Amino acid sequence: MIVLQVNGLTKSFSGTDILENVRLEVQHRDRVALVGRNGAGKSTLLKIIAGEMTADSGDLVMPKDVQIGYLEQHAGIDSSLTIWDEMLTVFEPLQVMERRLRKLEAQMADPSVYEHALEYDRVMKEYDALQVEFKDSGGYQFESDMRSVLHGMRFYPEDYEKHVNLLSGGQKTRLALAKMLLSKPDLLILDEPTNHLDIETLGWLEKYLVSYEGAILIVSHDRYFLDQIVTITYEVSRRKVTKYSGNYSAYLDEKAKNYERDKKLYERETSEKAKLEDFIQRNIARASTSKMAKSRRKQLERTEWMDAPDGDERSASFSFTIDRPSGNDVLTLEDVAVGYQNKIVSKDINMHAYKGDRIAILGPNGIGKSTLLKTIVKMQEPIAGTIRYGTNVQFGYYDQNQATIIGTGTVLQELWDEWPMMNEKDVRTVLGRFLFTGDDVEKPVTSLSGGEKARLSLAKLMLQKSNTLILDEPTNHLDLDSKEVLENALDDFPGTILFVSHDRYFINRIATKVIDVASIGVTEYLGDYDYFIEKKTELAELQAEQTSSAGTVQPKTKRNEDDKEFKRQERRLTRAITEIETSLAKMDKDIEALQEELLRPEFAENHVKLMDLQEQIDALQMKHDSESEEWLVLQEELENLKS
Repeated sequence: MIVLQVNGLTKSFSGTDILENVRLEVQHRDRVALVGRNGAGKSTLLKIIAGEMTADSGDLVMPKDVQIGYLEQHAGIDSSLTIWDEMLTVFEPLQVMERRLRKLEAQMADPSVYEHALEYDRVMKEYDALQVEFKDSGGYQFESDMRSVLHGMRFYPEDYEKHVNLLSGGQKTRLALAKMLLSKPDLLILDEPTNHLDIETLGWLEKYLVSYEGAILIVSHDRYFLDQIVTITYEVSRRKVTKYSGNYSAYLDEKAKNYERDKKLYERETSEKAKLEDFIQRNIARASTSKMAKSRRKQLERTEWMDAPDGDERSASFSFTIDRPSGNDVLTLEDVAVGYQNKIVSKDINMHAYKGDRIAILGPNGIGKSTLLKTIVKMQEPIAGTIRYGTNVQFGYYDQNQATIIGTGTVLQELWDEWPMMNEKDVRTVLGRFLFTGDDVEKPVTSLSGGEKARLSLAKLMLQKSNTLILDEPTNHLDLDSKEVLENALDDFPGTILFVSHDRYFINRIATKVIDVASIGVTEYLGDYDYFIEKKTELAELQAEQTSSAGTVQPKTKRNEDDKEFKRQERRLTRAITEIETSLAKMDKDIEALQEELLRPEFAENHVKLMDLQEQIDALQMKHDSESEEWLVLQEELENLKS
């Protein structure tokens, strides 16, 4: 069933087109992502679909009974009710039904009702019908649903009586998301829903959305999140919207293939066109060949020549360098306690950072991760413990709230005031590398968007040339393209990095070590995010086994270790086999689709197109054969492991 159709939608601001002739379709149970750069028009399109904004032209087609739920960026709830009572407002119709049921039950308990047969029949019929409706509408489980969703959003029974207007901004945003999920609209529209969520909450939200009964339309810059949830991706770029099947990674692959294909076709057509033009120019004036040249000129004029394919839009371009390297020992924390206003949020922190480490600091919201970074860079004192710094350590600090942007002048002045010895041309060149060009450098910093402030903060960080980068949520406010540029710059950075992030793809790309912060102590994992999750899962399984074994902890034996290693290897092989099987199935479909294209009548005389299709089929077949061989090797390894 089609939930939403957008046909020919156009929107402009101050005479400048933002969206042009947009077409988009969402069907029941679809999981759709809108992706594109900051400012491309994604949020504008969501607002139009949600009825928060009007389009200049075009149609939105939706069945009358479709309910839309829209949660915009930075949404929050402002209410004097308690958390529990605020969530109950979602189920007001059910509460009305429940009160009516209790009233009917009271009437049925009254002996006098049996004295009037008609009245008794009426009460019984109404009660039976209302009870069925109440049950079918989820009347017997809505409180359970509330507890489940609130727990997923990290609100626990002890929080239920807290008043909403006393919560922090981040808590209000999480509560708004919880309320939206509980309302269960037919089309759930979420604009950056992962903001203010820690990694544990993100994992819960992914599982919830995967099994959600309705359709979902999402804008997000979290690649890991998109890959887990979406099945259709629409790219918003240059005022147009283009559809791609699959999640974000599949979209990137398909987009790259399309660009390479179109580029080859364009080059071939350009070559053919140039040959025709050259022939016409050389032969049009010669009597013996003039007729042939005029015929070619008509062919040239009749042919619809391809436009040059759109390449990637301009990206930021920067790298981090250092003035001088630090010593091998960069940082040591011994029994450190951190907090604010003498309130300890985490204590007994022991960790060591060596030159070249890339350390991700993880933990639930409110555990003191950002406070720990500020303590390390001496913006506040540790409440207890000792921090020792290595030789020549120079910190470059990125604040998630862009507090390092301190001026009230223009973008140009913000940089120039801190580096007054640079000439204006060099300052403008630096800003240009972070996409501030032309009049952009004259913008007041107070008027910048979150993404622009993030890029300006990164420009300042680059100029510091520090050998140790301390980054607090560096990917917040950055679009997916800018994140990739930052990842590449950090990959090449020759110094040490400590960072806090809830962006799991970013953590996987950058981290070589994970520090998991708890209220008491930290746990170190020597690997990326996936390794951290695998080890935590193994630990949870081991603890569950120990708990179930009559409450006694069994001593470690060689057999225990062998079993653990067997399970780890089995999981690794099974996961790899499943990934290859998924990849092979997709390739089979792609090959079949290309072979069908080969047989299309309109391509029968188009040798260039046929050649290109055959090249794609051959390339896919080679990859298919290679992965099939790998699958056989892994299957044999798994069988040997089990034997």
